[in-house]
Amino acid sequence: MNHPDKRIVDFINEHHVLTLATCTENNAWCAHCYYVWLKDENCFVFTSGAESKHIKDVNANPKVAGSVVLETSIVGKVQGIQFLGIMEIPDKELLLKARIAYYKKFPLAVAMNSTLWIVHVDYIK
Repeated sequence: MNHPDKRIVDFINEHHVLTLATCTENNAWCAHCYYVWLKDENCFVFTSGAESKHIKDVNANPKVAGSVVLETSIVGKVQGIQFLGIMEIPDKELLLKARIAYYKKFPLAVAMNSTLWIVHVDYIK
């Protein structure tokens, strides 16, 4: 996938919580995750615990969908993005880059017992 339009990247960078959708055995699930966006890698970075349902789902099916939305009560002001991608644990250089970016934005997350994950975005609008 080519890099998203600047307006999309700006919107992503203005927010910090995404909704992640997983599916296994025809059963869908959603989770909310604090994220950072790695522009050059075209991916979201976030943490999750190994026992969470969405991680168990991803271990069976790494294809995910998600969204980032501006929360507002004014109907005409609703904005957001939706995406499709593949979720995995980053390794090597990407893990280092993801760790630096995530813990810089969310320093308290260092104390949590969780794993860094990424979604490589295949489609975004």
